[in-house]
Amino acid sequence: MPHEGTPVGRIQALYRYPVKSTSGQSLRGADVTEQGLRNDRRWAVYTRDGGIASGKRTYRFRPVAGLMNWSSTAEDDGGIPVLSSPEGVLYRADDPAASEALSAAFGQELSVRPESTVQHHDESPLHVLTTSSLAALSDLAGAAVDHRRFRANIILDTGAEPEFLETGWLDAELTL
Repeated sequence: MPHEGTPVGRIQALYRYPVKSTSGQSLRGADVTEQGLRNDRRWAVYTRDGGIASGKRTYRFRPVAGLMNWSSTAEDDGGIPVLSSPEGVLYRADDPAASEALSAAFGQELSVRPESTVQHHDESPLHVLTTSSLAALSDLAGAAVDHRRFRANIILDTGAEPEFLETGWLDAELTL
C-alpha cells in the first residue's frame, strides 16, 4: 500500500526478544500483530516474588543485573524460545533446566514462564528507537550509548544529528 507522507528515516535494524530482558535476535523481517512483533517478549524470567526480571524496578519489574548476557531466539511459527547462556549452552524456555541454570547463574530463584495476564511489554508492544535520539543521549552522557540496552524492536536511522526529533511526531502516523 503506497503511503504519502514525509520520510523521516530508514529501518537500520530489527530485533525481537523472545524472552524479555535477554539479548534478542536480529531479524531481516517480521510479522507485526496487535501484540507487537510475532514471538516478541512472549516469555520472561520471573523472580521468586512474581516480579519480571528486568534492568529496572517497578511494581512489575525486578532488577536482575546481567540478564542481557543471556540471549534468546524463536522461530516465526510460535515455537518455544531457546535461551542461550553466556557460555553458549542452549535451553528450551519450557525446560525446567532453563530455570535451574538461570537460578544458579544469578544466585536467586528464577523461573522462565510464558506471558499470562501480566504483560511482558513495558508501555507498548512495539519499541522504536531513532539514531538521532541515541546521538542526543550520547551527548548528554558524554560517551556512546549502546542501543542494545534499550532492547528496541526497530532502530530507525534518522541521521547522526543529536536531537529528540520524535517529540515532533506526536499525534502523527508512522508508517514503516
